[in-house]
Amino acid sequence: MLETLVIFFLGITPPLLSVFVMRKAENRARTRLQAAREIPMMRIPAPPPTPSDRHYVEGIGDVTGDITCLYNARSAYLRCALNPEGPCETCRQYEPRESF
Repeated sequence: MLETLVIFFLGITPPLLSVFVMRKAENRARTRLQAAREIPMMRIPAPPPTPSDRHYVEGIGDVTGDITCLYNARSAYLRCALNPEGPCETCRQYEPRESF
């Protein structure tokens, strides 16, 4: 009788351990998935601020800064080589362009 019980317990032990390990792995996977869902929301960078002195010029496109300045880069991203972050109104190196 004792041998029968030992054989029975030895036979039922692997499936019980398997169920225990499987549930533990499912819980771990569920928590990692929930954590992965929350991470991208924190990593989204804020869009860069658009300059207030950006305007459209026919034939060139979007231009940042004062287009009448000789050193204007005629770019939507950069004002000029001398004062790239601006503002153009208080720039000491301002020189008017003869023609544009």
